[in-house]
Amino acid sequence: MPFLPAIDLLYWRDIKQTGIVFGSFLLLLFSLTQFSVVSVVAYLALAALSATISFRIYKSVLQAVQKTDEGHPFKAYLELEITLSQEQIQKYTDCLQFYVNSTLKELRRLFLVQDLVDSLKFAVLMWLLTYVGALFNGLTLLLMAVVSMFTLPVVYVKHQAQIDQYLGLVRTHINAVVAKVQAKIPGAKRHAE
Repeated sequence: MPFLPAIDLLYWRDIKQTGIVFGSFLLLLFSLTQFSVVSVVAYLALAALSATISFRIYKSVLQAVQKTDEGHPFKAYLELEITLSQEQIQKYTDCLQFYVNSTLKELRRLFLVQDLVDSLKFAVLMWLLTYVGALFNGLTLLLMAVVSMFTLPVVYVKHQAQIDQYLGLVRTHINAVVAKVQAKIPGAKRHAE
């Protein structure tokens, strides 16, 4: 299952590996808050290149001193097949096409008011996002999302009973408010499908 490693990371099942991934994401995002994307990518490429060149020179000197013939230190990686097959590309483009088409259909449905309640919910969401956009920039939101991804699952597992109880209360109140709003708006009542 391809999602198991990501779930293992988010639930901190291997603390060392999760710490490295989480720290790397945070370092990258904090770097992007201070420098341009071009600078961050260039510095990361230079750091990786410096490390690989230094390791290659170190191994070459070590081979010369010890008079061994181990060969290129990255030979195994250079021989790996990294090309995408036509089938893989087709699978990914089909998946992308499905999501783009679904998104376009949903946006058309919302903007052309096929269902008044859904369009009003979308309008409220967009109005709330104007306030979020005024308070935070995209990188700050991305940083908060990464921190939340690595903390909320663990908090939920530890306090699941209490969280479910309060979420149930919130859901009940929201459903009551939505029902009241639907009752007040003419033409907003949902028809049984």
